[in-house]
Amino acid sequence: MRTSTTGRVGQYAALLAYLVFLAFPFLWLISTAFKSPRELGSLHPTWIPRDPTLDNFRQAFDEQPLLRAAGNSLVAAAAAAVIAVLIATPLAYVMARHRTRLAKAATGWVVVSQAFPLVLVIIPLFLVLKNLRLINSLTGLVLVYVVWALPFALWMLVGYVRAVPTELEEAAAVDGAGRLRTLVSVTAPLLAPGLVATALFAFITAWNEFFFALVLLKTSDKQTLPVVLTHFIGAEGVADLGPLAAAAFLATLPSLIIFAIIQRRITGGMLAGAVKS
Repeated sequence: MRTSTTGRVGQYAALLAYLVFLAFPFLWLISTAFKSPRELGSLHPTWIPRDPTLDNFRQAFDEQPLLRAAGNSLVAAAAAAVIAVLIATPLAYVMARHRTRLAKAATGWVVVSQAFPLVLVIIPLFLVLKNLRLINSLTGLVLVYVVWALPFALWMLVGYVRAVPTELEEAAAVDGAGRLRTLVSVTAPLLAPGLVATALFAFITAWNEFFFALVLLKTSDKQTLPVVLTHFIGAEGVADLGPLAAAAFLATLPSLIIFAIIQRRITGGMLAGAVKS
């Protein structure tokens, strides 16, 4: 009993340390965003600002087009998430239900493709988009985000599809439903937590992505929020710390809000009780 209690205390202590490790950068970002320039230059920084101010937020909006950049990021991320899920769902269904050698090879390729570094694929992608005249275009950026998110979306959804009892699909087939009708009316509703989780992953990945947006978008009116954040760093590498922290804090809010809203749906057990054993 003592060993079990000690082990559990150790697990909770490790979990607490991990949470502190994850929360430290975000909490320090919030603290920095509300500090005055004088306090930011202090040799003895504090967690809680002595004289909180909103000047950093005002200056951030005055110096850079944050709202326009956030709109570009929102359009690109939302479109990429929706398209990736729409493409990945039927493909994942086929790969999960038909376990042929081709499906296994496709699954292996999906896993291997995640190991490709961005630098390796950016030149071919740039040339393809240049030939399609999609450089400096949100449409081209969305296509890149879909291609980048699709392998992991497939990998996630295959596991969710395999968790759906085949008895439900067999019952639908007995009632005369075809494959497409079964997928739309039976399997897809049960995949709702998986679809939401996959779309959330694709959205957050596209929202935070920097490298592709930096290379493919040239004009300021098309740039996304992560690229605009770099404009707070001067030519000599000196950062305008207060406005940068304020803008970065605002950039993290959409991901946190979306996850807070749908986290119950992600963790909800919609398959519980679907089939009686």
